Amino acid sequence: MNDKEVRASFLEALVIKASVKQQVYNNTLQTFKILKKVLGQLEKEYNKTIIDKIPVKALPHFKDKGAFEAEFKVGGDLLFFSMHSNVFQFDDKHPVWKTKYIEEDPMRSYCGTINLYNFLADSFKYDRMNDIGYLVARIFINKENHFFVEGKRQSDEVVKDFAIDTISPGILRQIIETAIQYSIEFDLLVPLYDQVKMATVEQMREKISHSKMVTGKRVGFGFNADDV
Repeated sequence: MNDKEVRASFLEALVIKASVKQQVYNNTLQTFKILKKVLGQLEKEYNKTIIDKIPVKALPHFKDKGAFEAEFKVGGDLLFFSMHSNVFQFDDKHPVWKTKYIEEDPMRSYCGTINLYNFLADSFKYDRMNDIGYLVARIFINKENHFFVEGKRQSDEVVKDFAIDTISPGILRQIIETAIQYSIEFDLLVPLYDQVKMATVEQMREKISHSKMVTGKRVGFGFNADDV
């Protein structure tokens, strides 16, 4: 192969990869738009069911925060949904590479991601910048709009059905409600005494003004083991 042919081959590969990544981005963005519609519908359905049973401040609330972010508040919990603007490929140890689906077309391994984090609602209300949130699920979407999800209480199959499963409002609702249920049952625990037995003057001043001492549901505890 001469230099001209090498250059042409390189440019062709570049165009193919760029095209795939753009398709993945478009699919992920469209998925996130559908996800936000599902969140809005859940807010209406939940509120209609429980509006007379809990205080107004504790009612579920959905907030669209732009193209790449959304929030869903349930009681003292806040689920933060974040779409990454970049497209990723998996490291060589990820089980996705062992699937026939990817072996047949490695370009199917390029995925966009949507992350679901669980925070305490008060962390945002009081601007406690050092508080801790936890990744409870993440959704991967590829060029063919196929997906799989990793996370707490999500499917045990993980990548097994990557070749079959495609994104739909019903699938997204199932993922979201699984994350909501987990987050609600994932309770705030008292930190170990030795971790809070000392504090600085600055921490106390901040605490007095806005309760800004670091808070998280499992500060001082192993999150991986807390599957409730």
